Amino acid sequence: MSIYARLKLKTIINAADSYTIIGGSLMPPEVVQAMSEASRHFVRIEELHNEIGARIAQFTRNEAAMITSGAAAGLAIATAACLTGMDADIAKRLPLPGHDRTEVIIHRCQRSGFDTAVRQAGAVLVEIGNDDATSDQELEQAINARTAAIIYLAGTRYERGALPLDKMIAAAGRHGIPVIVDAAAQLPPVDNLWAFTQAGAAMVIFSGGKTLRGPQSSGLIVGRKEWIAACRLNGSPNTAIGRPMKTGKEEMAGLLAAVERYVGLDHAAERARHERFTERICQHLNALGFEAAREYPGPTGQDYAQAKVGMGTTGLLAGEAKKGLEAADPVIMTGITGDGQALLINPLHLTEDELEVVLTEIERLL
Repeated sequence: MSIYARLKLKTIINAADSYTIIGGSLMPPEVVQAMSEASRHFVRIEELHNEIGARIAQFTRNEAAMITSGAAAGLAIATAACLTGMDADIAKRLPLPGHDRTEVIIHRCQRSGFDTAVRQAGAVLVEIGNDDATSDQELEQAINARTAAIIYLAGTRYERGALPLDKMIAAAGRHGIPVIVDAAAQLPPVDNLWAFTQAGAAMVIFSGGKTLRGPQSSGLIVGRKEWIAACRLNGSPNTAIGRPMKTGKEEMAGLLAAVERYVGLDHAAERARHERFTERICQHLNALGFEAAREYPGPTGQDYAQAKVGMGTTGLLAGEAKKGLEAADPVIMTGITGDGQALLINPLHLTEDELEVVLTEIERLL
């Protein structure tokens, strides 16, 4: 009997996305094995950070890397690095740095609950633009002697109303200000692991527990050496703002294994699998009276297809269908369009067998 059965909890078939509220992703055997091996011995954590950071930097074609306890923790620690640099005294004072260079520029259209992590470090957010548009002039006017960094959220859901990243990086470069890119869910494509830093971003943050399929409580900051060093200063095991965001030796080993696995995947084959699953969903459901079609890109702009399933002639409502699938055992989680008119079935985390269960349960709703 599984741990979830003993706790009398239903398990979930994830046809939605790598959402934290349902556990993110499932770790492959090599990640679980790495965590198990790491759990059997004590080790100096600073030395482990050094070695794993160097290896991940090599795998991801970056100058340096640091493992965190998640992407949100990465955002807090990267922000802290911009407030302190390599000044250990300031690091000990955060979130009250004792100076006024605490402003972090962000598009209003990119505000989200995740920017709480930026303010947690002691930064003051300065909005530019509105929900529909941002001008170059608004960016330039926001930059001043108090500006510590610019935050940019990558992904299609944050594009509307925002300046392009290359313009943000160019403006930041003229003023000597670092740009932090929050790319938590922006895999695939695999080359996003190095594309943002090669474009000039100082630090880029990825979730470890989404497409990388590392430990759910892990994340990754990649970037320039001097900025990753400042991140390390502000992170655990140091008694700094990042101490409560501790990353264990097991998570560090697991994420190293996950990154090595991910960069070595046959990404063309992975994409072909997504396409095949999407085609299977559309063909099967269209034959039942649904209006299913290929949707691209993924939920936050990832490089893979998913299926958008309108209710067609079935007489169902998308919201009711979603609730019906969530009442199944195992629970089936799907997405739903913003207008509530269609389901979104994401193949990213589905196995062949799970795909057939999803289709069977949808048919059962009729």
